[in-house]
Order: sequence, then structure tokens, then C-alpha cells
Amino acid sequence: MSSEFSFQMAVGGLIALFLPVGVYHRLRAATGEPLRRRDEGLFILIALRLSGLLGMLAIVAYLFAPRRLAWSQIELPTWLRWVGLPIGLVAGVWLFWVLHTLGPNLTDTVTVRAHATLVTHGPYRWVRHPFYLAALLIILSFSLLTASLWVAIVGGVALTLLIVRSRTEEAQLEARFGAAYRAYRDRTGFLFPRLHASS
Repeated sequence: MSSEFSFQMAVGGLIALFLPVGVYHRLRAATGEPLRRRDEGLFILIALRLSGLLGMLAIVAYLFAPRRLAWSQIELPTWLRWVGLPIGLVAGVWLFWVLHTLGPNLTDTVTVRAHATLVTHGPYRWVRHPFYLAALLIILSFSLLTASLWVAIVGGVALTLLIVRSRTEEAQLEARFGAAYRAYRDRTGFLFPRLHASS
């Protein structure tokens, strides 16, 4: 068994972990309620989906036609590439916790559902955007395991767009929940827990 095939198996195994978790919670949260994706802004709406698609195609190419992605591979120590596996496993557990905590509030855009509640428990107790932290860990995991600069770049673009989009998301949450959201925002970190409370 070649070492590259071992990395392909690791990537495939992580996808087998992430995919059912994501699909299950998306289906569970689906209500048929119309979601105003255009509230993201046309550029973010298109660019985010495009970068996500390019990232997925890159991973598929790595799994089934790795030579098509060979041009983007960089030399990394084998041990460093394998660091991507535990990062991915942590990301999978974290992702499950995030999606389970969100429950019916989950959407794929900035729209706040009509019957949404302000989620402040679970991982949301410490950070406002734990889903984006999961995305960061997944991108880092796949970038290391594939040793692909293209995977890292496309993933980085997608994550950057998510972070830019979060300003609209937070504005909508503040418009819906008012002072309760402002107090929550003041005591939590964006992606990582705050080291000290706000003064």
C-alpha cells in the first residue's frame, strides 16, 4: 500500500464521518420555509458557493484521480500530513456538537428562521460562530492530508467569505433578538473563546 493511498483513505474516512452528520442535520432542520439567500449579497452568494464547489471537486479529484491534483501538491513531512487526521476527527466531533446544538435553527444562509431561538448553550456558550471554527479545522485537515496548495487556497477563500458574510448574519440576529444578542455578543468570542470578560 503506497503512502499516498493511505492519505486518500484517511480523507475518504473523514468524509464518511462528516457527510452523514451534515446531511442528517440539514434534513432534520428543513421546514420548507423560504430562505432569503440574496440577503448575503450577490457577490458573496455566488463566490461562496463557487469556492465550496471547487473545494469539493478538488477533494473528489484527490480521491479518484489524484494525478489531476498533483500539480498543486507541496512537499510536507509525512508526520505533518498525518497531523491532519486527528484535526479532522476533532472537527467531526465538534461539527456534530454544533449542528446538534443548533437543531431547527440551522440554515445554509444568513436568514434567521421565523421561529428561531437565540442559541447560547453548547459550543455557543463560548463562541458565536463555532460552525466556522469547524470549517477552519476541516480545511486545515484536508489541506494537510492532501498536501495540496489548491485545497488550502480554495478552502481559505471559502472561509474568508464565510467570515465576511458573518457581519450580515450578526446584523440580522441583532435585529431579531436586540439587547439579548448584543449582551451575548459582548461576552463571547467570534471563532475562539475570549480570554477575559468584557469590561
